[in-house]
Amino acid sequence: MIVPVRCFSCGKVVGHLWEEFKKRKEEGEDPKEILNDLGLTRYCCRGLFMSHVDLLEKIGKFQP
Repeated sequence: MIVPVRCFSCGKVVGHLWEEFKKRKEEGEDPKEILNDLGLTRYCCRGLFMSHVDLLEKIGKFQP
């Protein structure tokens, strides 16, 4: 799944924040602090980032 450009519930633009969130999370930083720094205060936007599973690389293996 590709990260949506806007939050499904409130409509806030969040797509541009995904790369920074992913990079900082892989470095071992606390997700709560990352979301606070990025300005994601609504629970719907935070849930979107925390529940996202990046399947694009796994699915891409099976393309001819």
